[in-house]
Amino acid sequence: MNTIKQCIDKKNKTIFSVRSTSSVEDALILMRENRVRAILVIDDEQLVGIVSQGDCAIKVLLPHRDPKTTIIKEIMTSNPLTVSLANSLEECMAIMVHKHIRHLPVLELTKVIGVISIGDLVKNIIELQGQQIQFLETYIRGHGA
Repeated sequence: MNTIKQCIDKKNKTIFSVRSTSSVEDALILMRENRVRAILVIDDEQLVGIVSQGDCAIKVLLPHRDPKTTIIKEIMTSNPLTVSLANSLEECMAIMVHKHIRHLPVLELTKVIGVISIGDLVKNIIELQGQQIQFLETYIRGHGA
């Protein structure tokens, strides 16, 4: 059973975040520049929320609010679900499926150390399956007729 630690160790260590007082425009620019679909909201080194492109579209653009004057605190998901390095990939996948979310902040005690996405989990699971298939193929060839 692989843990989030093994998955997050393969990722870039950069954490993309804004403050709760930042504008939605600032958040969208950060997401665009770094090709991410969600960023954390961190105030004084404490995780206070998460905001996604979907949040921005549904809560700001569709109601015709101004992204320059709308602040993140108004649209973010406060106190998001989090996972630790010890959680398994299967646990994280179950949380994401059950809660209909695509990103989970990863904490070590109260310190944010990364974000795990559904894409990260799928990629890792596919890699594991590939390794298992290769092992089985080698085993069969070595023990075949």
